[in-house]
Amino acid sequence: MKNINIEVGLRTAYDINKEMKKAAESNDTITLKNVLGQRFIGSGISKEIKIKIYGVPGNDLGAYMDGPEIEVFSNVQDAIGNTMNKGSIIVHGSCGDTAGYAMRGGEIFIKENVGYRVGIHMKEYLDMKPAIVIGGTAGDFLGEYMAGGVIILLGLNASKKQPLTGKFCGTGIHGGAIYVNGTIESHKLGKELKPVKMEQKDISLIENYIKQYRKYFKYEDEIKTDKFSKYMAVDTNPYKKMYIKY
Repeated sequence: MKNINIEVGLRTAYDINKEMKKAAESNDTITLKNVLGQRFIGSGISKEIKIKIYGVPGNDLGAYMDGPEIEVFSNVQDAIGNTMNKGSIIVHGSCGDTAGYAMRGGEIFIKENVGYRVGIHMKEYLDMKPAIVIGGTAGDFLGEYMAGGVIILLGLNASKKQPLTGKFCGTGIHGGAIYVNGTIESHKLGKELKPVKMEQKDISLIENYIKQYRKYFKYEDEIKTDKFSKYMAVDTNPYKKMYIKY
């Protein structure tokens, strides 16, 4: 396996991404050191390559990517995985807002908490089913306008009095599913989101993602599935009245 180390520092995002795309042609792993908020790292790369990041990357990490595995050993900023097609992003910390914006494939694993509007406009495309797994808690508008895919909220660092989500969860949702390790208070549900009965296939799906979460973050404690709740759209075509019939 060929690995290249790239020192980032104060270099521009344009220069870094140009060097990364060149390095991806002949290396299996790219390690970025001393990252200082540069945006669009890993965007548009379509090779199955490992990218390891030390430091805090800026917005749109992994945007439009189609294959890489990006692992970040710190927090990340906003809009990671923007419209990503395939691959994975693994974050050993917390995440800002709008993670997984319009993603249509691949997986995002976040060890700790996330901000607002995570999973907004997620969608499924052909056989691609995106997933976001959150180890901690989420801010307002989780799964807003979600049209497909899966969001799993583990709530591992939440106290008994701490809510797992913010307000307006699932507002505008019309596809996909949100799984929560506990329940979402009814007044925090968007009017388009409702609780539904868990089935064995849901348990199996959650167990698979928990297994991956524990592996990525070396989480040794048991995560039980008996208290998980499932939420889905009230209507899969809520905007039909907005269109004119001919």
